[in-house]
Formats: sequence, C-alpha cells, structure tokens
Amino acid sequence: MDEYNRPIHTYQVCNVMEPNQNNWLRTNWISRDAAQKIYVEMKFTLRDCNSIPWVLGTCKETFNLYYLESDESHGIKFKPNQYSKIDTIAADESFTQMDLGDRILKLNTEVREVGPINRKGFFLAFQDIGACIALVSVRVYHKKCPFTVRNLAMFPDTIPRVDSSSLVEVRGSCVKSAEERDTPKLYCGADGDWLVPLGRCICSVGYEEVDGSCHGKTIVLIKFQDKCSAMLNHMGYSPAFN
Repeated sequence: MDEYNRPIHTYQVCNVMEPNQNNWLRTNWISRDAAQKIYVEMKFTLRDCNSIPWVLGTCKETFNLYYLESDESHGIKFKPNQYSKIDTIAADESFTQMDLGDRILKLNTEVREVGPINRKGFFLAFQDIGACIALVSVRVYHKKCPFTVRNLAMFPDTIPRVDSSSLVEVRGSCVKSAEERDTPKLYCGADGDWLVPLGRCICSVGYEEVDGSCHGKTIVLIKFQDKCSAMLNHMGYSPAFN
C-alpha cells in the first residue's frame, strides 16, 4: 500500500535466507528513437538486513542494473553474460519489521544515465543477489530542447549531444511574414535548455510584431474631401463642392 493506503503493484524478491542468489528481471525491448543518452529512474523499497533475524550474512542491501543494446525487438534469448553493468543500486532508506507492521512505505528514487546508445533500442535488466526488495516503478526517458520561438525565429525539437560539455548549434527559421536581420541561432544544452540566443528576424514591411508573430498593420485612410468638409463645418461654412 502507498502513503494514501492505495494498493500498488510491484516486482519483489526476498530470498535472504539462501546464499548465492542470482535472480534476474528483464524489461521488454525499448526503442531509443533519436536519443543517444537515456535516463533510468527507479523507485523501490529495501529491507534492512539487520532487522531480519538469522540471515547469517546471506542478506544483501543492493541490486545491480544492466542493459543490452539490440536492433531486434523480439527473439532475443536472455543471456546474462551479454549484458553490460550500469551500476550497483543502493537504498538511501531501508525499512524494518516495525515499518512493515505500521505499513510505512520508505520509497527510494535513483536515476542513472546510460549512453551513448547506438543500436535501435535496448533491454534493461535488474539482478538480485540476495536482497529483500520491491521494485515499484521504472521510468525510462531522454532529454530534449523543445520547440520554441525566440526573436521571431522558430527552433525545432533538438536532442542534446551525449557529451555534456558540448552544445548543439541550431539555426532558426523566421516566422511567417518575417525576414532575417542576423542569422538566428540557439544552442541546445545537455539538460534540455536553450542557451545563448544569437541573431533575430524582423517583421516584413507592412507588418508589426505582436506576441511573437507578425501581423499586418491596420492603416486608416481619410479622404481629403471628407477631411476638408469636416474642417469647414467646424468653421461654420457649408462646403459647396461635391
């Protein structure tokens, strides 16, 4: 049950009394799309080994995260030795028997980076070596600089480079009824933020900028005849011309 007393579904294992555990859980194939670096967010609970009697050193308080790149989404036999280790995952908070009795959920959240990914997709795998653990959720995502309009120029969705120290230069295209004054550019950072705006577009002749786009100017024309008639009426004369 979660903190709101709602049931949640988990993958769990707790073979802490038996030595030499080697239990695996593998995801389905995950397409990387255009991303080269992906992020794995894991939420899990883990039991404090000291709160379990008679474990005799067989209990662990970590699990391992692995991945395998693949162009094929089906028909891949599970062979643990083909997987590359990402990291050993430990809990910031572990629960005890007392927490279990009080139905207190001590949820840990850990995020790991994976990349560069070069194949069409990948599998994730979780290895248990003797912990009492419940895997509550796994979220896989990548970062991007989203479509934006700056200085009357449009910039498309852009995937950052794997190298977090380098930026992606993106040239913008002017919005409708605008033209370049200086080449509009933005730089896409590793965290999905647009940086260092350069250049700009301006509205074409006969258009004006309103809320980031160009709109035709409203021009009010007064006929010379009407203007003169108004002036004469104001002076007390009646115009004699048509």
